[in-house]
Amino acid sequence: MNEVFAAEHRISKKRRNVLAAVAGLAVVGGGASAAVSASAGTAVTRPAPQVFTGRAFDTCTAPSLTTMNAWHASSPYKAAAVYIGGKNRGCSQPQLTAPWVKSVSASGWKLIPLYVGAQPPCQTGSSSEKMTASTAAKLGASDADAVAQAVKLGMKTGSPVYNDMEVFDLKNTSCKDAVITYTRAWDAGLHAKGYAAGFYGFTSSAATAVATASDRGSLTDTLWYAKWDGVNSTTSGYPFARHLWNKRQRGHQYAVNVKETDGKATLTIDRDAWAAPVAIVAK
Repeated sequence: MNEVFAAEHRISKKRRNVLAAVAGLAVVGGGASAAVSASAGTAVTRPAPQVFTGRAFDTCTAPSLTTMNAWHASSPYKAAAVYIGGKNRGCSQPQLTAPWVKSVSASGWKLIPLYVGAQPPCQTGSSSEKMTASTAAKLGASDADAVAQAVKLGMKTGSPVYNDMEVFDLKNTSCKDAVITYTRAWDAGLHAKGYAAGFYGFTSSAATAVATASDRGSLTDTLWYAKWDGVNSTTSGYPFARHLWNKRQRGHQYAVNVKETDGKATLTIDRDAWAAPVAIVAK
């Protein structure tokens, strides 16, 4: 695969196709609470993250409990991304409820919450919500309603939510600046409510915009980068400076649109190497 059909690929798998014409496992949690500064300067304390290291997958619609149970028993994946909200979320989620989250978590799955909010102003194609230079900060703050969606699903404080930012022209400076402004506001909104802020983007655009931004300290806690090189690793071939997000703060989407069958259940998935926080789920 290459990034020719990257635009909006996370927004809708169907539209992605139209655009196309770990072995290891460890979960850790606990430790000292982490203090975060909200944009207003108020210190907010959130629990230390729960971190998963291993293989993960993402697919547009959350699978049924039967499929999740079959895959957990026989597949190499132990974490799954789920689209919890956002005006640009492209797939219906009939399975994604608080009981579903509780059930799959009890069976051993780790969940990676994704939110598809406002998209770049220069992005090609249609999006239900696009930012502009003048609205980026306001939309970033309002889209921090991602926390409300996480709460409804039983994902507790200390959980991350990953901001899904699709492909845009990195050479378009005003577009890039709007994305950074939106991201700062969105991150601050999550931090103010005790949640961690993650970021998903392509190395050709959004991920690089964040990785090369000035004052990265007020940007994402975790970087999930799309680089379709087939390498199941968050270190080999890492496209940015080694010191960036190097304390189990990385996800790597390394293959897309792969059809796999495990436990007699078939899914079309994207493959991810993971060494980063996952949702903390109410028991």
